[in-house]
Amino acid sequence: MESNKFTGIKGEVFAKNFLEKNGYKVLATNYKNKIGEIDIIAQINNVLVFVEVKARESLKYGHPREAVNFYKQQKIRQVATAYLMQNKLYDKINVRFDVIDILGEKITHIENAF
Repeated sequence: MESNKFTGIKGEVFAKNFLEKNGYKVLATNYKNKIGEIDIIAQINNVLVFVEVKARESLKYGHPREAVNFYKQQKIRQVATAYLMQNKLYDKINVRFDVIDILGEKITHIENAF
């Protein structure tokens, strides 16, 4: 059985490749600041997309997307706000929060997840 960390890293690479194949420009992976981390920051057209990637090998603990709870959403919003301020983008670009749910080899991209 794969470790959770390995599954997560593999999932993030899978998600990055998926986004690039679908026309997204990946600007950053594993962006960190003092507040927290965002798995992928990408852009498509004039939309900056903050992506949380959740990967699991089975449904033993539910769908991966279920791990993106209210607390996690709030944390991602805070990190994204800091990113926008740091890069002087706060009022210059549209923003969206997506979740990429990976179960084994099946990928589900949930746009505007929260």
